[in-house]
Amino acid sequence: MGHYRSNLRDVEFNLFEVYRIQDSLGSGPFAQMDVDTARDILAEVERLAANEFADGFVEGDRVPLTLVDGDVTVPPGISKALDAYFAGEWHRMSLPEHLGGVGAPPSLVWSCMAMLVGANPAALMYLAGPFFATIIDPLVTDEQRRRWVVPMVERQWGATMVLTEPDAGSDVGAGRTRAVDAGDGTWHITGTKRFITNGDFDWPENIVHLVLARPEGAAAGTKGLSLFIVPKFWVDEDGRLAERNGAVVTKIEDKMGLKASATCEVTFGETTPARGVLVGEVHEGIAQMFKVIEYARMLVGTKAIETLSTGYLNALAYATQRVQGPDLARATDKAAPRVEIIRHPDVRRSLMMQKAHVEGLRALVLYTASVQDRIMLDPGAADLVKLNDLLLPMVKGYGSEKSYELLAQSLQIFGGSGYCKDYPLEQYIRDAKIDTLYEGTTGIQGMDLFFRKIGRDQGTTLARLLGEVQAFAKGDAGNGQLAAERDLLAAGLDEMHSMLGTLVGFFGESIYKVGLNTTPFLFGLSELVVGWLLLRQAEVALAALDAAAESDRAFYEGKVAAARWFAANVLPTLAARRVVLEHTDLGLMDLPDAAF
Repeated sequence: MGHYRSNLRDVEFNLFEVYRIQDSLGSGPFAQMDVDTARDILAEVERLAANEFADGFVEGDRVPLTLVDGDVTVPPGISKALDAYFAGEWHRMSLPEHLGGVGAPPSLVWSCMAMLVGANPAALMYLAGPFFATIIDPLVTDEQRRRWVVPMVERQWGATMVLTEPDAGSDVGAGRTRAVDAGDGTWHITGTKRFITNGDFDWPENIVHLVLARPEGAAAGTKGLSLFIVPKFWVDEDGRLAERNGAVVTKIEDKMGLKASATCEVTFGETTPARGVLVGEVHEGIAQMFKVIEYARMLVGTKAIETLSTGYLNALAYATQRVQGPDLARATDKAAPRVEIIRHPDVRRSLMMQKAHVEGLRALVLYTASVQDRIMLDPGAADLVKLNDLLLPMVKGYGSEKSYELLAQSLQIFGGSGYCKDYPLEQYIRDAKIDTLYEGTTGIQGMDLFFRKIGRDQGTTLARLLGEVQAFAKGDAGNGQLAAERDLLAAGLDEMHSMLGTLVGFFGESIYKVGLNTTPFLFGLSELVVGWLLLRQAEVALAALDAAAESDRAFYEGKVAAARWFAANVLPTLAARRVVLEHTDLGLMDLPDAAF
Protein backbone atom coordinates (compact mmCIF):
# COMPACT_ATOMS: atom_id res chain seq x y z
CA MET A 1 0.00 0.00 0.00
CA GLY A 2 1.28 3.47 -0.91
CA HIS A 3 1.84 6.37 1.44
CA TYR A 4 -1.32 8.29 0.62
CA ARG A 5 -4.48 7.94 2.69
CA SER A 6 -7.53 9.83 1.48
CA ASN A 7 -10.67 10.72 3.41
CA LEU A 8 -13.28 10.42 0.69
CA ARG A 9 -16.04 9.92 3.24
CA ASP A 10 -15.33 13.34 4.74
CA VAL A 11 -15.13 14.94 1.29
CA GLU A 12 -18.52 13.52 0.34
CA PHE A 13 -19.97 14.57 3.70
CA ASN A 14 -18.93 18.16 2.99
CA LEU A 15 -20.11 18.18 -0.61
CA PHE A 16 -23.43 16.36 -0.34
CA GLU A 17 -24.54 16.66 3.29
CA VAL A 18 -23.26 20.06 4.39
CA TYR A 19 -22.96 22.18 1.25
CA ARG A 20 -25.45 20.13 -0.83
CA ILE A 21 -23.93 20.63 -4.25
CA GLN A 22 -26.60 18.28 -5.64
CA ASP A 23 -29.07 21.16 -5.44
CA SER A 24 -27.10 22.99 -8.16
CA LEU A 25 -26.16 20.09 -10.42
CA GLY A 26 -27.97 19.55 -13.69
CA SER A 27 -28.65 23.22 -14.41
CA GLY A 28 -26.90 26.42 -15.48
CA PRO A 29 -23.12 26.08 -15.75
CA PHE A 30 -23.37 22.61 -14.15
CA ALA A 31 -25.97 21.25 -16.57
CA GLN A 32 -23.73 18.38 -17.70
CA MET A 33 -23.15 17.09 -14.16
CA ASP A 34 -25.36 14.91 -11.93
CA VAL A 35 -24.86 13.38 -8.50
CA ASP A 36 -23.99 9.89 -9.72
CA THR A 37 -21.40 11.27 -12.13
CA ALA A 38 -19.92 13.47 -9.40
CA ARG A 39 -19.59 10.50 -7.05
CA ASP A 40 -18.05 8.39 -9.81
CA ILE A 41 -15.53 11.15 -10.52
CA LEU A 42 -14.53 11.34 -6.86
CA ALA A 43 -14.06 7.57 -6.65
CA GLU A 44 -11.96 7.44 -9.83
CA VAL A 45 -9.80 10.39 -8.83
CA GLU A 46 -9.23 8.79 -5.43
CA ARG A 47 -8.00 5.68 -7.25
CA LEU A 48 -5.73 7.79 -9.48
CA ALA A 49 -4.34 9.61 -6.44
CA ALA A 50 -3.65 6.42 -4.48
CA ASN A 51 -1.98 4.69 -7.42
CA GLU A 52 -0.30 6.54 -10.30
CA PHE A 53 0.17 9.76 -8.34
CA ALA A 54 1.22 8.26 -5.01
CA ASP A 55 3.51 5.76 -6.73
CA GLY A 56 5.97 8.48 -7.74
CA PHE A 57 6.00 10.40 -4.46
CA VAL A 58 9.10 8.90 -2.82
CA GLU A 59 10.96 8.56 -6.13
CA GLY A 60 10.47 12.25 -6.77
CA ASP A 61 12.20 13.06 -3.49
CA ARG A 62 15.19 10.79 -4.11
CA VAL A 63 15.81 10.88 -7.88
CA PRO A 64 17.33 14.27 -8.75
CA LEU A 65 16.08 16.52 -11.51
CA THR A 66 18.61 17.17 -14.27
CA LEU A 67 19.27 20.36 -16.21
CA VAL A 68 21.07 20.21 -19.57
CA ASP A 69 21.15 23.15 -21.99
CA GLY A 70 18.05 24.69 -20.45
CA ASP A 71 16.02 21.47 -20.53
CA VAL A 72 14.84 19.85 -17.27
CA THR A 73 14.25 16.11 -16.99
CA VAL A 74 11.92 14.91 -14.22
CA PRO A 75 11.79 11.47 -12.51
CA PRO A 76 9.82 8.81 -14.43
CA GLY A 77 7.08 8.68 -11.80
CA ILE A 78 6.10 12.27 -12.53
CA SER A 79 5.67 11.50 -16.22
CA LYS A 80 3.62 8.39 -15.43
CA ALA A 81 1.28 10.43 -13.24
CA LEU A 82 0.82 13.02 -16.00
CA ASP A 83 0.23 10.27 -18.57
CA ALA A 84 -2.55 8.80 -16.43
CA TYR A 85 -4.10 12.18 -15.65
CA PHE A 86 -4.34 13.36 -19.23
CA ALA A 87 -5.29 9.93 -20.57
CA GLY A 88 -8.34 10.12 -18.33
CA GLU A 89 -8.99 13.69 -19.55
CA TRP A 90 -9.32 14.83 -15.96
CA HIS A 91 -8.09 18.28 -16.99
CA ARG A 92 -11.54 18.92 -18.49
CA MET A 93 -13.13 19.16 -15.04
CA SER A 94 -12.06 22.75 -14.49
CA LEU A 95 -12.58 24.03 -18.04
CA PRO A 96 -15.42 26.22 -19.29
CA GLU A 97 -17.72 24.53 -21.79
CA HIS A 98 -16.27 26.38 -24.80
CA LEU A 99 -12.85 24.93 -23.99
CA GLY A 100 -14.20 21.40 -23.62
CA GLY A 101 -15.24 21.42 -19.98
CA VAL A 102 -17.69 18.97 -18.40
CA GLY A 103 -19.62 21.32 -16.12
CA ALA A 104 -18.01 20.39 -12.80
CA PRO A 105 -18.60 22.92 -9.99
CA PRO A 106 -15.48 24.33 -8.32
CA SER A 107 -16.26 22.45 -5.10
CA LEU A 108 -16.03 19.15 -6.97
CA VAL A 109 -12.88 20.26 -8.80
CA TRP A 110 -11.15 21.32 -5.59
CA SER A 111 -12.14 18.05 -3.91
CA CYS A 112 -10.44 16.15 -6.71
CA MET A 113 -7.41 18.40 -6.77
CA ALA A 114 -7.05 17.97 -3.01
CA MET A 115 -6.68 14.21 -3.34
CA LEU A 116 -4.18 14.47 -6.17
CA VAL A 117 -2.07 17.16 -4.49
CA GLY A 118 -2.11 15.18 -1.26
CA ALA A 119 -0.81 12.09 -3.04
CA ASN A 120 1.91 13.85 -5.04
CA PRO A 121 2.04 17.65 -4.86
CA ALA A 122 4.88 17.98 -7.37
CA ALA A 123 3.00 15.97 -9.99
CA LEU A 124 -0.15 18.03 -9.53
CA MET A 125 1.77 21.27 -10.00
CA TYR A 126 3.04 20.12 -13.40
CA LEU A 127 -0.61 20.17 -14.55
CA ALA A 128 -0.83 23.97 -14.53
CA GLY A 129 -1.31 24.44 -18.29
CA PRO A 130 -5.07 23.78 -18.56
CA PHE A 131 -5.76 25.50 -15.22
CA PHE A 132 -3.91 28.64 -16.24
CA ALA A 133 -5.62 28.51 -19.64
CA THR A 134 -8.95 28.74 -17.83
CA ILE A 135 -7.80 31.75 -15.83
CA ILE A 136 -6.40 33.78 -18.73
CA ASP A 137 -9.12 32.76 -21.21
CA PRO A 138 -11.38 35.73 -20.31
CA LEU A 139 -8.39 38.11 -20.60
CA VAL A 140 -7.01 37.28 -24.04
CA THR A 141 -7.97 38.27 -27.58
CA ASP A 142 -9.64 35.80 -29.94
CA GLU A 143 -6.35 35.33 -31.80
CA GLN A 144 -4.43 34.72 -28.56
CA ARG A 145 -7.07 32.19 -27.53
CA ARG A 146 -6.68 30.29 -30.79
CA ARG A 147 -2.90 30.38 -30.84
CA TRP A 148 -2.04 29.94 -27.16
CA VAL A 149 -4.96 29.13 -24.86
CA VAL A 150 -6.60 26.32 -26.86
CA PRO A 151 -3.29 24.43 -27.31
CA MET A 152 -2.62 24.76 -23.57
CA VAL A 153 -5.76 22.65 -23.16
CA GLU A 154 -5.84 20.38 -26.21
CA ARG A 155 -2.10 19.73 -26.43
CA GLN A 156 -1.59 19.77 -22.65
CA TRP A 157 1.13 22.40 -22.64
CA GLY A 158 2.84 23.36 -19.40
CA ALA A 159 2.50 26.80 -17.88
CA THR A 160 4.20 28.96 -15.25
CA MET A 161 3.53 32.18 -13.40
CA VAL A 162 6.65 34.35 -13.53
CA LEU A 163 6.79 37.13 -10.93
CA THR A 164 9.73 36.90 -8.54
CA GLU A 165 13.12 38.43 -9.25
CA PRO A 166 16.35 37.83 -7.31
CA ASP A 167 16.52 41.32 -5.78
CA ALA A 168 12.81 42.07 -5.54
CA GLY A 169 11.43 39.01 -3.75
CA SER A 170 7.86 39.63 -2.59
CA ASP A 171 8.17 43.29 -3.58
CA VAL A 172 6.83 42.57 -7.06
CA GLY A 173 6.72 46.25 -7.96
CA ALA A 174 10.51 46.43 -7.64
CA GLY A 175 10.93 44.06 -10.59
CA ARG A 176 13.35 45.16 -13.32
CA THR A 177 12.49 42.74 -16.13
CA ARG A 178 11.88 44.90 -19.19
CA ALA A 179 9.65 44.65 -22.24
CA VAL A 180 10.44 46.40 -25.52
CA ASP A 181 7.85 46.74 -28.26
CA ALA A 182 9.24 44.98 -31.35
CA GLY A 183 6.82 46.78 -33.64
CA ASP A 184 5.35 43.59 -35.12
CA GLY A 185 2.78 42.72 -32.47
CA THR A 186 5.37 41.07 -30.23
CA TRP A 187 7.58 42.26 -27.39
CA HIS A 188 11.14 41.40 -26.43
CA ILE A 189 11.51 40.48 -22.74
CA THR A 190 14.84 40.80 -20.92
CA GLY A 191 15.64 39.98 -17.31
CA THR A 192 16.01 37.18 -14.78
CA LYS A 193 13.28 35.60 -12.65
CA ARG A 194 13.71 33.06 -9.86
CA PHE A 195 11.63 30.62 -7.81
CA ILE A 196 9.61 29.78 -10.93
CA THR A 197 7.66 26.61 -10.22
CA ASN A 198 8.21 24.03 -12.96
CA GLY A 199 9.99 26.53 -15.18
CA ASP A 200 10.84 23.63 -17.48
CA PHE A 201 10.10 19.90 -17.65
CA ASP A 202 10.34 17.25 -20.32
CA TRP A 203 6.73 16.00 -20.49
CA PRO A 204 4.94 18.65 -22.64
CA GLU A 205 5.91 19.78 -26.11
CA ASN A 206 5.68 23.43 -25.06
CA ILE A 207 5.49 25.63 -21.97
CA VAL A 208 3.76 29.00 -21.72
CA HIS A 209 5.33 31.46 -19.28
CA LEU A 210 3.03 34.18 -17.95
CA VAL A 211 5.57 36.92 -17.29
CA LEU A 212 5.26 40.25 -15.50
CA ALA A 213 7.57 42.81 -17.11
CA ARG A 214 7.82 46.59 -17.32
CA PRO A 215 7.43 48.17 -20.78
CA GLU A 216 9.90 50.89 -21.64
CA GLY A 217 8.73 54.20 -20.20
CA ALA A 218 6.14 52.63 -17.87
CA ALA A 219 5.71 53.90 -14.33
CA ALA A 220 7.60 52.47 -11.38
CA GLY A 221 5.92 50.08 -8.97
CA THR A 222 3.25 47.49 -9.64
CA LYS A 223 1.10 49.81 -11.77
CA GLY A 224 3.80 49.91 -14.44
CA LEU A 225 3.83 46.14 -14.96
CA SER A 226 2.25 44.31 -17.88
CA LEU A 227 1.54 40.62 -18.39
CA PHE A 228 3.00 38.74 -21.35
CA ILE A 229 2.64 35.28 -22.84
CA VAL A 230 6.20 34.08 -23.45
CA PRO A 231 6.42 30.50 -24.79
CA LYS A 232 9.34 28.09 -24.63
CA PHE A 233 8.85 27.46 -28.36
CA TRP A 234 7.33 30.00 -30.69
CA VAL A 235 4.27 28.90 -32.66
CA ASP A 236 3.66 29.76 -36.30
CA GLU A 237 0.35 30.89 -37.79
CA ASP A 238 -0.72 27.28 -38.39
CA GLY A 239 -0.09 26.29 -34.79
CA ARG A 240 3.09 24.34 -35.48
CA LEU A 241 6.03 24.61 -33.12
CA ALA A 242 8.74 26.83 -34.52
CA GLU A 243 12.05 28.12 -33.16
CA ARG A 244 13.17 27.89 -29.54
CA ASN A 245 12.41 31.14 -27.77
CA GLY A 246 14.89 33.03 -25.58
CA ALA A 247 13.29 32.00 -22.27
CA VAL A 248 15.82 29.58 -20.77
CA VAL A 249 16.19 27.84 -17.42
CA THR A 250 19.65 28.65 -16.08
CA LYS A 251 19.41 27.04 -12.63
CA ILE A 252 17.38 24.57 -10.57
CA GLU A 253 17.07 25.57 -6.91
CA ASP A 254 18.44 23.02 -4.40
CA LYS A 255 15.55 22.85 -1.97
CA MET A 256 14.71 21.47 1.47
CA GLY A 257 11.73 19.53 0.11
CA LEU A 258 9.29 19.19 -2.77
CA LYS A 259 12.33 18.22 -4.78
CA ALA A 260 10.47 16.73 -7.73
CA SER A 261 9.07 20.17 -8.54
CA ALA A 262 11.54 22.04 -10.72
CA THR A 263 11.88 25.41 -9.00
CA CYS A 264 13.87 27.36 -11.57
CA GLU A 265 15.77 30.49 -12.37
CA VAL A 266 14.63 31.59 -15.83
CA THR A 267 16.61 34.05 -17.91
CA PHE A 268 14.91 35.99 -20.68
CA GLY A 269 16.65 37.37 -23.76
CA GLU A 270 20.23 36.76 -22.66
CA THR A 271 21.50 35.24 -25.93
CA THR A 272 18.33 34.92 -28.02
CA PRO A 273 15.39 37.35 -28.01
CA ALA A 274 12.60 36.21 -25.70
CA ARG A 275 9.51 37.07 -27.71
CA GLY A 276 6.14 37.53 -26.07
CA VAL A 277 2.66 38.90 -26.67
CA LEU A 278 0.82 41.32 -24.42
CA VAL A 279 -2.10 39.57 -22.73
CA GLY A 280 -5.33 41.02 -24.04
CA GLU A 281 -3.36 43.86 -25.65
CA VAL A 282 -3.86 45.94 -22.47
CA HIS A 283 -1.35 47.03 -19.84
CA GLU A 284 -3.11 45.61 -16.77
CA GLY A 285 -0.44 43.19 -15.64
CA ILE A 286 -0.80 43.14 -11.87
CA ALA A 287 -4.60 42.88 -11.97
CA GLN A 288 -4.40 40.10 -14.55
CA MET A 289 -1.69 38.22 -12.68
CA PHE A 290 -3.65 38.43 -9.45
CA LYS A 291 -6.25 36.13 -10.98
CA VAL A 292 -3.49 33.54 -11.30
CA ILE A 293 -2.11 34.34 -7.83
CA GLU A 294 -5.49 33.88 -6.12
CA TYR A 295 -5.91 30.48 -7.78
CA ALA A 296 -2.38 29.53 -6.66
CA ARG A 297 -3.10 30.61 -3.09
CA MET A 298 -6.15 28.38 -2.96
CA LEU A 299 -4.07 25.49 -4.32
CA VAL A 300 -1.25 26.02 -1.81
CA GLY A 301 -3.65 26.04 1.13
CA THR A 302 -5.36 22.94 -0.20
CA LYS A 303 -1.99 21.22 -0.66
CA ALA A 304 -0.97 21.94 2.93
CA ILE A 305 -4.27 20.80 4.39
CA GLU A 306 -4.41 17.57 2.40
CA THR A 307 -0.82 16.78 3.40
CA LEU A 308 -1.87 17.16 7.04
CA SER A 309 -4.85 14.91 6.32
CA THR A 310 -2.75 12.04 5.01
CA GLY A 311 -0.21 12.65 7.78
CA TYR A 312 -2.92 12.37 10.43
CA LEU A 313 -4.45 9.27 8.85
CA ASN A 314 -1.04 7.58 8.67
CA ALA A 315 -0.49 8.44 12.33
CA LEU A 316 -3.95 7.16 13.26
CA ALA A 317 -3.31 3.84 11.51
CA TYR A 318 0.03 3.49 13.29
CA ALA A 319 -1.53 4.31 16.67
CA THR A 320 -4.09 1.53 16.27
CA GLN A 321 -1.36 -1.04 15.52
CA ARG A 322 1.62 -0.06 17.64
CA VAL A 323 1.55 -1.85 21.02
CA GLN A 324 3.54 -0.19 23.77
CA GLY A 325 3.06 0.19 27.52
CA PRO A 326 0.12 -0.69 29.77
CA ASP A 327 -3.09 1.27 30.09
CA LEU A 328 -2.43 4.33 32.29
CA ALA A 329 -5.12 3.17 34.73
CA ARG A 330 -3.05 0.00 35.35
CA ALA A 331 0.41 1.57 35.13
CA THR A 332 1.49 0.14 38.51
CA ASP A 333 0.38 -3.38 37.60
CA LYS A 334 3.46 -5.11 36.20
CA ALA A 335 1.28 -7.93 34.88
CA ALA A 336 -1.00 -5.60 32.92
CA PRO A 337 -1.09 -6.31 29.18
CA ARG A 338 0.48 -3.84 26.77
CA VAL A 339 -2.02 -1.83 24.72
CA GLU A 340 -2.14 -0.06 21.40
CA ILE A 341 -0.84 3.47 21.84
CA ILE A 342 -4.19 4.93 20.80
CA ARG A 343 -5.33 3.89 24.30
CA HIS A 344 -2.89 6.33 25.94
CA PRO A 345 -4.49 9.70 26.91
CA ASP A 346 -1.80 11.95 25.47
CA VAL A 347 -1.83 10.13 22.14
CA ARG A 348 -5.62 10.50 21.97
CA ARG A 349 -5.26 14.21 22.76
CA SER A 350 -2.78 14.61 19.90
CA LEU A 351 -4.90 12.61 17.46
CA MET A 352 -8.02 14.65 18.22
CA MET A 353 -6.06 17.87 17.83
CA GLN A 354 -5.05 16.72 14.35
CA LYS A 355 -8.49 15.39 13.43
CA ALA A 356 -10.38 18.50 14.51
CA HIS A 357 -8.04 20.84 12.70
CA VAL A 358 -7.72 18.92 9.46
CA GLU A 359 -11.47 18.36 9.18
CA GLY A 360 -12.10 21.99 10.06
CA LEU A 361 -9.56 23.16 7.51
CA ARG A 362 -11.07 20.89 4.85
CA ALA A 363 -14.43 22.45 5.70
CA LEU A 364 -12.85 25.88 5.16
CA VAL A 365 -11.49 24.90 1.74
CA LEU A 366 -14.80 23.43 0.60
CA TYR A 367 -16.81 26.31 2.07
CA THR A 368 -14.64 28.64 -0.01
CA ALA A 369 -15.14 26.39 -3.03
CA SER A 370 -18.90 26.41 -2.45
CA VAL A 371 -18.77 30.21 -2.57
CA GLN A 372 -17.02 29.84 -5.95
CA ASP A 373 -19.89 27.55 -7.03
CA ARG A 374 -22.34 30.31 -6.15
CA ILE A 375 -20.30 32.87 -8.08
CA MET A 376 -20.54 30.71 -11.22
CA LEU A 377 -24.30 30.43 -10.70
CA ASP A 378 -24.59 34.20 -10.21
CA PRO A 379 -21.59 35.93 -11.85
CA GLY A 380 -22.93 39.36 -10.94
CA ALA A 381 -22.89 38.73 -7.19
CA ALA A 382 -20.14 41.12 -6.13
CA ASP A 383 -20.69 40.27 -2.47
CA LEU A 384 -19.78 36.62 -3.13
CA VAL A 385 -16.63 37.63 -5.00
CA LYS A 386 -15.59 39.71 -1.99
CA LEU A 387 -16.37 36.83 0.37
CA ASN A 388 -14.20 34.48 -1.68
CA ASP A 389 -11.40 37.04 -1.57
CA LEU A 390 -11.79 37.38 2.21
CA LEU A 391 -11.56 33.63 2.74
CA LEU A 392 -8.45 33.01 0.62
CA PRO A 393 -5.91 34.41 3.13
CA MET A 394 -7.41 32.08 5.72
CA VAL A 395 -7.16 29.06 3.42
CA LYS A 396 -3.62 29.87 2.39
CA GLY A 397 -2.14 31.66 5.42
CA TYR A 398 -3.74 29.88 8.36
CA GLY A 399 -4.15 26.60 6.46
CA SER A 400 -0.46 26.35 5.58
CA GLU A 401 0.82 27.43 9.00
CA LYS A 402 -1.46 25.16 11.01
CA SER A 403 -0.87 22.19 8.73
CA TYR A 404 2.91 22.52 8.99
CA GLU A 405 2.67 22.89 12.76
CA LEU A 406 0.45 19.83 13.22
CA LEU A 407 2.41 17.59 10.87
CA ALA A 408 4.97 17.57 13.67
CA GLN A 409 2.25 16.05 15.86
CA SER A 410 1.59 13.41 13.20
CA LEU A 411 5.29 12.53 13.18
CA GLN A 412 5.34 12.50 16.99
CA ILE A 413 2.85 9.62 17.07
CA PHE A 414 5.47 7.44 15.34
CA GLY A 415 8.13 8.25 17.92
CA GLY A 416 11.67 7.87 16.63
CA SER A 417 10.43 5.84 13.66
CA GLY A 418 8.73 8.95 12.32
CA TYR A 419 12.09 10.67 11.98
CA CYS A 420 13.25 7.93 9.61
CA LYS A 421 12.45 7.54 5.94
CA ASP A 422 10.62 4.27 6.60
CA TYR A 423 7.49 6.38 6.98
CA PRO A 424 6.36 9.34 4.85
CA LEU A 425 6.03 11.89 7.64
CA GLU A 426 9.52 13.36 7.40
CA GLN A 427 9.00 14.00 3.67
CA TYR A 428 5.55 15.45 4.33
CA ILE A 429 7.08 18.00 6.69
CA ARG A 430 9.87 18.97 4.31
CA ASP A 431 7.46 19.20 1.38
CA ALA A 432 4.90 21.21 3.36
CA LYS A 433 7.21 23.95 4.68
CA ILE A 434 7.14 25.73 1.32
CA ASP A 435 3.39 26.25 1.69
CA THR A 436 3.89 29.00 4.29
CA LEU A 437 6.22 30.76 1.81
CA TYR A 438 4.61 30.19 -1.59
CA GLU A 439 2.51 32.96 -3.17
CA GLY A 440 3.12 35.41 -0.35
CA THR A 441 4.39 34.48 3.10
CA THR A 442 2.04 34.23 6.06
CA GLY A 443 2.87 37.81 7.05
CA ILE A 444 1.80 38.97 3.60
CA GLN A 445 -1.45 36.98 3.94
CA GLY A 446 -2.17 38.75 7.22
CA MET A 447 -1.59 42.18 5.70
CA ASP A 448 -3.63 41.24 2.62
CA LEU A 449 -6.53 40.16 4.82
CA PHE A 450 -6.58 43.29 6.96
CA PHE A 451 -5.51 46.10 4.65
CA ARG A 452 -6.98 44.87 1.35
CA LYS A 453 -9.76 42.38 1.96
CA ILE A 454 -11.23 44.03 5.06
CA GLY A 455 -10.10 47.61 4.53
CA ARG A 456 -11.21 48.06 0.94
CA ASP A 457 -14.92 47.81 1.80
CA GLN A 458 -14.65 49.14 5.36
CA GLY A 459 -15.28 45.70 6.81
CA THR A 460 -18.66 45.15 5.11
CA THR A 461 -17.83 41.65 3.85
CA LEU A 462 -16.30 40.65 7.17
CA ALA A 463 -19.37 41.95 9.01
CA ARG A 464 -21.60 39.86 6.78
CA LEU A 465 -19.53 36.74 7.48
CA LEU A 466 -19.48 37.38 11.23
CA GLY A 467 -23.23 37.94 11.06
CA GLU A 468 -23.63 34.37 9.80
CA VAL A 469 -21.50 33.12 12.66
CA GLN A 470 -23.60 35.11 15.12
CA ALA A 471 -26.89 33.79 13.71
CA PHE A 472 -25.62 30.23 14.11
CA ALA A 473 -24.37 30.86 17.64
CA LYS A 474 -27.73 32.27 18.69
CA GLY A 475 -29.76 29.56 16.96
CA ASP A 476 -30.73 26.09 18.10
CA ALA A 477 -27.97 24.13 16.37
CA GLY A 478 -28.05 20.45 17.29
CA ASN A 479 -31.50 20.65 18.90
CA GLY A 480 -29.97 21.86 22.14
CA GLN A 481 -27.19 19.27 22.15
CA LEU A 482 -24.62 21.91 21.12
CA ALA A 483 -25.72 24.61 23.54
CA ALA A 484 -22.42 24.82 25.39
CA GLU A 485 -20.47 24.88 22.13
CA ARG A 486 -22.66 27.63 20.69
CA ASP A 487 -21.97 29.68 23.82
CA LEU A 488 -18.23 29.20 23.29
CA LEU A 489 -18.62 30.27 19.66
CA ALA A 490 -20.54 33.37 20.71
CA ALA A 491 -17.82 34.23 23.24
CA GLY A 492 -15.16 33.78 20.57
CA LEU A 493 -17.12 36.05 18.26
CA ASP A 494 -17.18 38.75 20.93
CA GLU A 495 -13.41 38.46 21.27
CA MET A 496 -12.94 38.91 17.52
CA HIS A 497 -15.18 41.98 17.49
CA SER A 498 -13.07 43.43 20.29
CA MET A 499 -9.83 42.69 18.43
CA LEU A 500 -11.16 44.29 15.28
CA GLY A 501 -12.21 47.41 17.16
CA THR A 502 -8.81 47.65 18.84
CA LEU A 503 -6.99 47.31 15.51
CA VAL A 504 -9.11 50.05 13.97
CA GLY A 505 -8.25 52.25 16.97
CA PHE A 506 -4.55 51.57 16.45
CA PHE A 507 -4.73 53.40 13.12
CA GLY A 508 -5.02 56.65 15.05
CA GLU A 509 -1.96 55.79 17.16
CA SER A 510 0.60 54.01 14.96
CA ILE A 511 0.46 51.89 11.83
CA TYR A 512 3.20 49.80 13.43
CA LYS A 513 0.77 48.65 16.13
CA VAL A 514 -1.54 47.42 13.36
CA GLY A 515 1.30 45.72 11.53
CA LEU A 516 2.39 43.87 14.67
CA ASN A 517 -1.04 42.23 14.84
CA THR A 518 -2.23 41.43 11.32
CA THR A 519 -0.92 37.85 11.42
CA PRO A 520 -2.34 37.09 14.91
CA PHE A 521 -5.64 38.58 13.72
CA LEU A 522 -5.57 36.29 10.66
CA PHE A 523 -5.08 33.28 12.95
CA GLY A 524 -7.82 34.34 15.36
CA LEU A 525 -10.37 34.99 12.62
CA SER A 526 -9.51 31.68 10.97
CA GLU A 527 -9.97 29.80 14.24
CA LEU A 528 -13.37 31.40 14.73
CA VAL A 529 -14.49 30.51 11.19
CA VAL A 530 -13.15 26.96 11.46
CA GLY A 531 -14.94 26.52 14.80
CA TRP A 532 -18.18 27.73 13.21
CA LEU A 533 -17.81 25.37 10.23
CA LEU A 534 -17.07 22.41 12.51
CA LEU A 535 -20.19 23.14 14.55
CA ARG A 536 -22.24 23.37 11.36
CA GLN A 537 -20.94 19.92 10.53
CA ALA A 538 -21.82 18.67 14.00
CA GLU A 539 -25.37 19.94 13.55
CA VAL A 540 -25.70 17.96 10.30
CA ALA A 541 -24.10 14.88 11.89
CA LEU A 542 -26.44 14.94 14.90
CA ALA A 543 -29.45 15.15 12.60
CA ALA A 544 -28.16 12.19 10.60
CA LEU A 545 -27.29 9.96 13.57
CA ASP A 546 -30.80 8.70 14.35
CA ALA A 547 -31.27 7.19 10.90
CA ALA A 548 -27.61 6.36 10.23
CA ALA A 549 -26.54 2.87 9.27
CA GLU A 550 -24.34 1.15 11.81
CA SER A 551 -21.34 1.57 9.50
CA ASP A 552 -21.84 5.36 9.50
CA ARG A 553 -22.46 5.97 13.19
CA ALA A 554 -18.80 6.22 14.17
CA PHE A 555 -18.18 8.74 11.39
CA TYR A 556 -20.98 11.04 12.58
CA GLU A 557 -19.97 10.62 16.22
CA GLY A 558 -16.45 11.64 15.21
CA LYS A 559 -17.77 14.80 13.53
CA VAL A 560 -19.58 15.82 16.71
CA ALA A 561 -16.57 15.00 18.90
CA ALA A 562 -14.20 17.02 16.71
CA ALA A 563 -16.46 20.08 16.81
CA ARG A 564 -16.85 19.84 20.59
CA TRP A 565 -13.10 19.43 21.10
CA PHE A 566 -12.32 22.47 18.93
CA ALA A 567 -14.94 24.58 20.68
CA ALA A 568 -13.62 23.64 24.11
CA ASN A 569 -9.89 23.74 23.38
CA VAL A 570 -9.33 26.34 20.65
CA LEU A 571 -12.11 28.92 20.80
CA PRO A 572 -11.31 29.91 24.42
CA THR A 573 -7.79 30.88 23.34
CA LEU A 574 -9.26 33.81 21.41
CA ALA A 575 -9.58 35.58 24.75
CA ALA A 576 -5.81 35.34 25.23
CA ARG A 577 -5.26 36.62 21.68
CA ARG A 578 -7.42 39.64 22.49
CA VAL A 579 -5.54 40.44 25.70
CA VAL A 580 -2.17 40.24 23.94
CA LEU A 581 -3.39 42.41 21.07
CA GLU A 582 -4.85 45.06 23.39
CA HIS A 583 -1.53 45.39 25.22
CA THR A 584 0.52 45.97 22.07
CA ASP A 585 3.09 48.72 22.47
CA LEU A 586 5.90 50.00 20.28
CA GLY A 587 8.70 48.38 22.26
CA LEU A 588 9.60 46.02 19.42
CA MET A 589 9.71 48.83 16.88
CA ASP A 590 11.82 51.05 19.17
CA LEU A 591 14.29 48.27 19.98
CA PRO A 592 17.67 48.78 18.24
CA ASP A 593 18.27 46.25 15.47
CA ALA A 594 21.47 45.14 17.17
CA ALA A 595 19.47 44.02 20.21
CA PHE A 596 17.73 41.22 18.30
